[in-house]
Amino acid sequence: MDLHLTPEQRAIQDLARGVADRYIRPRIQQLDAEERFDREIMQAMGDAGLLGLCLPEKYGGGGMDYVSLALAALEIEKADTAYREIISVHLGLTALAILQWGSKEQKDRWLPPLAKGEKFAAFGLTEPAAGSDVAGMITTARKDGNAYVLNGEKLWISLADVADVFLVFAKTDPEGRHRGVSAFVLERGTPGLKTGSIPGKMGVRAGNTGSLVFQDCRVGEDQRIGEEGEGFRIAMAALDCGRLTVAAGATGLIEACIDASVAYAQQRQAFGHPIGEYQLVQQMIAKMVRDRDAGYLLTMRAATLKNEGVRNTRETALAKWYASEAAWRAATDAVQIHGAYGFSREFPVERYLRNSKGAVIYEGTTQVQEIMQGEYALGLRRDGRLRRELPAWPFAQDV
Repeated sequence: MDLHLTPEQRAIQDLARGVADRYIRPRIQQLDAEERFDREIMQAMGDAGLLGLCLPEKYGGGGMDYVSLALAALEIEKADTAYREIISVHLGLTALAILQWGSKEQKDRWLPPLAKGEKFAAFGLTEPAAGSDVAGMITTARKDGNAYVLNGEKLWISLADVADVFLVFAKTDPEGRHRGVSAFVLERGTPGLKTGSIPGKMGVRAGNTGSLVFQDCRVGEDQRIGEEGEGFRIAMAALDCGRLTVAAGATGLIEACIDASVAYAQQRQAFGHPIGEYQLVQQMIAKMVRDRDAGYLLTMRAATLKNEGVRNTRETALAKWYASEAAWRAATDAVQIHGAYGFSREFPVERYLRNSKGAVIYEGTTQVQEIMQGEYALGLRRDGRLRRELPAWPFAQDV
C-alpha cells in the first residue's frame, strides 16, 4: 500500500476541502440548529464533480479511484456529517451498485445524470422492523406480467425526500429470506411512491432522512437490477462501498475534533496555565491522534484493495467499525476538553458528538461489524466470489 498521494488524489482532496470551506462551514451551525437540508450545497457538490467522482468518464464521471473517494468523504465530514452522507448514499451505495450490477441499458439510462449531479440518488434498504436483519424485510414485489407491483415501507432513508432516483429492495419471494430479495430502481413521480422526512433526530440534523412508502407501486421489469433473488447480494456489495465512505468520514470527524480541541486547549486558561499544558488534556488529544491515524490507515488499506479489484468485505468492515467507534470516543473527549462550553452550541464539538453516534448504527451497527470480524477470525465466514466484482480502477472498460 503506497501511502503517498498522487497529484490527482491531492487535487481531489483540495477540491473537497474547498467545497466544504465555501459552502458548508459558513452555514452548518445554522442549518443544524434549524434542522434544515440545504439542496444548494448538494448541487454544489454535484457541480464540483464529487458525486460522480469514481464513476467512469464514459458516463460523465471523474474516472478517479477509491482512495480519491475516501479523501473526498474525509474532507466533507470534517465540515459536517450530513453532507458526507450524500457522497455515501448517492455514489457509494447507489450509483456504484448500478455500475456493478446494472445492464448496459440501465447504466446508460441512470448513470450519466447521477454522475453529473443532474439527479440525486437514495438507497432504500432499511425498514421499520428490519435493520440489521436485512432478510427480514417485508416489502414485497409481486410479479404482474412484465412488471412488478411493490407494497411496503422503508424507513431511515438518507435523502428520501430530496432524491430523484431510488435503489430499493423488496421480496419477490416472501418466504425466501435473503434468497427472496430483489433490487429495483425507481424514479420520483412513479405512481404509488410517496416520500417523507423525519424531524427531531439526535444528530445529522442538517441532513434529510425519511421514509419511502410503496402502495401498489408498479415498476417495469427493465427496472430490476440483476436477477430475481440477487437483491441481497447486491445490497451487501453496495455496503462494501458505502462503508468505505463512512470509515473515511469518521476519520475526518476525528480530525475535526483534534483541530477544535487543540485550538481550545491552547487558549483556555485554568490555574494560570493553558489547559493544553495539563497531562490529562494532552492524553485525550493524543488518543484522538492515534485513532485518526489508525482509522486513516485502515480506510486506505480498504480503498487500495478496491483499486486492485480485490474482495475487501472484511477490511472495509473493520475500517468502518474502528473509525466509527473512534469518532464517538474522540467527540466525547472533545466535549470534555471544552467543559461547559462543549455542552453548548457555541462550539462545534457538541454537534460532532451528536453526529458521531450515527456512524456506529448505520451501514451495519458496531455489533454487526464485531460479529463479522470474530467470524472471519474463527473461519466461520469466508468471502465468496460475487457474480460481478466491482471493477478495479482505472475503469478501462464497461462492466
